[in-house]
Amino acid sequence: MRVLLDVSAVPAEPRGAGRYIAELAEHLTRVEAPDLDLVLLAGRDDADRWRPRAGTPGAPGAASIGSWAVVDAVPRRRPARLAWEQVAGPRFGRRHDVDVWHGPHYTVPLRRRGPSVVTVHDLTMVEHPEWHERSKAAYFGRMLPAAVRHADACICVSRHTARRLEERLGTAADGRGREVVVIPHGVDHGRFRPEPDARADLDALRALGVRPPYVAFLGTIEPRKDVPSLIAAFARVAPTRPELRLVLAGGAGWDGGAVERAVTASGVAHRVVRTGFVHDAVVPALLRRAGVVAYPSLEEGFGLPALEALACGAPLVTTAGSSVEEFVGDAALLVAPGDVNALSAALERALDPVVARVLTARGPAQAAPYRWDAVADAHLGVYRHALRSGG
Repeated sequence: MRVLLDVSAVPAEPRGAGRYIAELAEHLTRVEAPDLDLVLLAGRDDADRWRPRAGTPGAPGAASIGSWAVVDAVPRRRPARLAWEQVAGPRFGRRHDVDVWHGPHYTVPLRRRGPSVVTVHDLTMVEHPEWHERSKAAYFGRMLPAAVRHADACICVSRHTARRLEERLGTAADGRGREVVVIPHGVDHGRFRPEPDARADLDALRALGVRPPYVAFLGTIEPRKDVPSLIAAFARVAPTRPELRLVLAGGAGWDGGAVERAVTASGVAHRVVRTGFVHDAVVPALLRRAGVVAYPSLEEGFGLPALEALACGAPLVTTAGSSVEEFVGDAALLVAPGDVNALSAALERALDPVVARVLTARGPAQAAPYRWDAVADAHLGVYRHALRSGG
């Protein structure tokens, strides 16, 4: 069974969906599947980045699959990449004898004949195009439904997304017998874990200009993360906690003007630390040493930073009603999306030492079942189902 996994959309420093694709690529090379031939379809001149993830065949701990290869054929810029997928993708699949094509980021080649699998992270580009760049929302708003209808199997990263998909597109009632499978993300428990010795963490944070105590947000700064509500909630907590800072850690997405305006209007702009993008090596330290990790997103496909915060034992405040609620259990405080009053009250509660100790104890156990090797195993089962269904 030759499976193509399209990794061409993953940036050099992946977050969110990019992290999922990168972890899946790495762990698929480790599954016990001698019948699996894996092709990683990368961007042009990007093969070297993917080869170390797959390891060296025959080396200790290397792939237990039949074989793997990296092919760097796809243009790097988004418009050209998306056009290549639809125009050249079918021919590429035939030339490389691909049995199953996996598009892990909403789309697959619609003119390709043969089994395909698509991953749907969320439906915000269909339901809330205002949260995205106009060109991106316009393209994916059309292509996502088409890809789901074309695919033999659809992977959703949460039950929340699967429900929205069925309600929006009627995936359970279109007569195709398509399999819709929920496969949550995993955590690298070797990196994201409690660490009693704070010295190395504090050294790493010092280089970012961060020191405890602080409330941390980690994620791309974009409208659906609702960072302005977090800034307003922090401004209400700040007067009684003069040492507390708000750390906004993440690269700029688009339409960041609302965040800038919220900082300016908050009255505590001097206590808001903007780190920009934080490299992977520092992220666990940032989460571990936070007084609270706040993840007030309006809507999520999964919410990987929240799960990583639990694994680190960080007190977590996040929003109810989206996918994040599925995995946090009683290890986080939940508030209604966009409710500044509830968010500020939850921050106060989580900063209480007694409440913080309870949440810190619960988080790692709650995150423990989520593993990337299990994610890879589950995807392998979906590929086999798609191949049996015959395209």
